[in-house]
Amino acid sequence: MRAAMSAVLLPALCLTARPARAGLNLLSNEFTATRDEVQAELAKRFPVTRRYGELASVSLHDPQLALDGGANRATLASRLVILSPLLQASSVGGQVAVSSGLRWDAQGLSVRLQDPRAEHLRIDGVTGNDAQILERISASVVQEALQGYPLLTFRPEAFRFGFKVQGITIGADEIRVKFE
Repeated sequence: MRAAMSAVLLPALCLTARPARAGLNLLSNEFTATRDEVQAELAKRFPVTRRYGELASVSLHDPQLALDGGANRATLASRLVILSPLLQASSVGGQVAVSSGLRWDAQGLSVRLQDPRAEHLRIDGVTGNDAQILERISASVVQEALQGYPLLTFRPEAFRFGFKVQGITIGADEIRVKFE
């Protein structure tokens, strides 16, 4: 009996010693995706571009994902490009970092950004009142563009057994989706 239990438990224990990769763990009822895996998927879907009326077009490039398990928030830093006929140089660049919670979208089977906030915004080569106006416009456009943006999307077959998502937890280097 003891040998039979060892034959079953030893391989299971060895699995937990491997490096973390995206996957479903039926023992803990969790799906885990590492930061690197989510980062790779994000990179495929950028740039993201949104317009602010006829005044400006704001594009986000080269996303860099950071996870803050203590605050249960994700931060997306990105290179920013603003195109506008009102600018002397027609375009300016900069950097933006947006902090966000996460939510489950049952219809889209995805983990999405929830209530993103522009925490840091820098526009290169513009100063004074013009910089303040561009920062306000950019923050507004970026937050709107990233509201509800999918970080993880599941295939329908992942839920073929009727799994229901209970919650999402952000760790130091992973996103965990708890299900029942």
